[in-house]
Amino acid sequence: MTSQDQREVSPMSALTGSPAGSTVSSPIASAAEELVIRDETDADHPAVREVHMRAFGEERVPALVEALRTARAPLAPMSFVATLGGRVVGHVLLSASRLDAPRRIVDVMSLSPLGVHPDAQGRGIGTRLIAHALAVADEQGVPLVFLEGSPLYYRTRGFEAASPLGFRSPSLRIPDPAFQVVRLAAHEPWMTGTFVYSETFWAFDCVGLRDPDA
Repeated sequence: MTSQDQREVSPMSALTGSPAGSTVSSPIASAAEELVIRDETDADHPAVREVHMRAFGEERVPALVEALRTARAPLAPMSFVATLGGRVVGHVLLSASRLDAPRRIVDVMSLSPLGVHPDAQGRGIGTRLIAHALAVADEQGVPLVFLEGSPLYYRTRGFEAASPLGFRSPSLRIPDPAFQVVRLAAHEPWMTGTFVYSETFWAFDCVGLRDPDA
């Protein structure tokens, strides 16, 4: 997914294309309404699905989210929504992945997807969601968070190029600049090696499908 200059877009670690550009009949919220970032609840699921359908314009992303919520994993998923005026306008999900390190397998997390409703983009909502998700992961002792996304977008939001730090991509289809990581407080120098997406990403064919020119 490409980043579009100053817009707050919805990068996703597996899908190609830009956020859906369709509009709705009325603005989602006024600029004066307070942005709230909080844990996702079961009641939010329909609204989260709508956000990703609007942001990505295809069924695969919301289907991936639904599968990741219930997939068996060594770490529980961390799922957060952004609301304006009480309405869900953004969503980010951290889910368990693994790092095949020389010493042992390390439980890490993947940030994907990140979606912001098209009517609410350009307000820093994606940035706030990322910051909140990383802070919670850090508090819970997660050592590393990986993603596949636009370096133009994510390098200013805490992520670094992963390959120069000793990490190996899980797929030859991932452009090297897109393979990125955040090292959190629990990270130790020996934690290098190959990043491995959970089975759910492979089952949905959601690895390595970004635009290589992003």
